[in-house]
Amino acid sequence: MNRLIKCTAAPLLLVVATPVFAHEDHCAAVTASVEDAGFSDSVTVTCTDDHATLTSDTFPDHELMTGIVGTNEQIPVPAEYGAPIILAPEFSGTPLTRDAALGVAVNGVPIYDYTGGGEMSEADLAHHQAQHDTLQTGQLDVCGGHAGRGDDYHYHVAPTCMMDAMNNAGEDDAIIGWAFDGFPIYGDNNPDGTIIAEGALDVCNGQPGDDFGYRYHTSKDAPYIVQCLMGVVTDFEKLPRVRPMTAVSGDGAEPGRPPQGGVDDLVMTRNEDGSASMDYSYQGQDYYIRYAPSGTENCYDYTTSTVTNGGDVMAGEFCR
Repeated sequence: MNRLIKCTAAPLLLVVATPVFAHEDHCAAVTASVEDAGFSDSVTVTCTDDHATLTSDTFPDHELMTGIVGTNEQIPVPAEYGAPIILAPEFSGTPLTRDAALGVAVNGVPIYDYTGGGEMSEADLAHHQAQHDTLQTGQLDVCGGHAGRGDDYHYHVAPTCMMDAMNNAGEDDAIIGWAFDGFPIYGDNNPDGTIIAEGALDVCNGQPGDDFGYRYHTSKDAPYIVQCLMGVVTDFEKLPRVRPMTAVSGDGAEPGRPPQGGVDDLVMTRNEDGSASMDYSYQGQDYYIRYAPSGTENCYDYTTSTVTNGGDVMAGEFCR
């Protein structure tokens, strides 16, 4: 269950003076962050009185899945996703956690906290969860992301491949994403290029900022990226989730289980016709997950041979 939690194990910022922006100014800032990064062709920004929504297919134009060892035997599939960013952010000082995305990168890919172990508790926020650290346990690709149970691609740490591909790559004041509470996400340095002082980032990996009142950062050490939300989100329960694939037959599919000890040589290949293949080996045997558009919108024909299913070849049509 989603919940508000107050962390007392680490010092929190008690007061942050949040500048009051006109909604259209905040909308313009969100729109500019996508345009300046060069992702306007793949991400649409629309604004209402309350939110700026970044809509994309969560399928970035960079390498996917390569280098994963601790695979959950899930493969990313395009998924239409609308990420709502609050246009009047308000700092609360009370960490808000969620077992789903906490924000979105400027290329439209959802951003999660660094863990893969479910919703974080108060104790979890205060202490590093090495056993659930998706980076340290080899669950992430060379770009900082992977496919989750929804067969959706998302980031758990700094989205390095996206950041390198941005038109404003290397600029410390480049916004790389937005948290759902309306506050921006920057890289490892302050926007003015100065180094972030040790201990300056709070439990959610954020700190006060002049432009927006508060901001989040990536970091080389855990928690690597936004760990929780420090702003007010009144519609927290309604934040979007990517819908998993469903078998047309109605039988469903068993969720992938990480093979003990991890796999070798995992590589995903994408083709211009929308088909994709993820190939890897485990204990000397080859396995794969492959799909191609079935002809029905948002549906794909799968053929798989996975460790989870004992290497048996399975086929079926799956849809969003």
